[in-house]
Amino acid sequence: MNKLAKDKSIFSLFFSLCLCLASPSGFAQSEEQEVVSGEAICAPWLDHKINRLHSSQIIDLCAQTAGKPVLLINTASYCGYTYQFTGLEALYQRYRDKGLVVVGFPSDDFNQEDDDAAKTADICYINHGVTFSMTDVINVKGSDAHPVFQHLANETKRPNWNFNKYLVDKDGNVIELFRSGVEPDSKKLQAAIESVL
Repeated sequence: MNKLAKDKSIFSLFFSLCLCLASPSGFAQSEEQEVVSGEAICAPWLDHKINRLHSSQIIDLCAQTAGKPVLLINTASYCGYTYQFTGLEALYQRYRDKGLVVVGFPSDDFNQEDDDAAKTADICYINHGVTFSMTDVINVKGSDAHPVFQHLANETKRPNWNFNKYLVDKDGNVIELFRSGVEPDSKKLQAAIESVL
């Protein structure tokens, strides 16, 4: 076999191998393909993208919550309950490896959120060490409420103040609403979370 024929033969074999690897019916799939083919479908009411707090990044709620229990909280930076950020972060750290997703939604609906997203971010990330997802400032009540909170209100009740905690199971069913006064380390809240893990 001359060199040109040998090179063509090697190229042809390489090309065929690449096609096989790229094909869903091939003998192997990339890690990304495995993730896509095996990902769960989220509840339709969680199928939203929203800006991350003080960032150009986008939070894909569907991708983040699909097949996982979720705790959704409406937050504010200058509320008497703002200290709960620390407890919510501890709660997240306790249950994150078991699948719990926590998402905070800053809102000025009760006139206790800063107009400057940078200051809101500092209060969350620096003052309280929050590592769970925080969205951009949204509305959580009334006709302008974000669709996620419209659904939560229909299933339970709308937020009556900051730091309402909505527990959602892996299938997207709203399990229970815990009002502002329920602390993150509450045995009742933790038992409810453990029941959906």
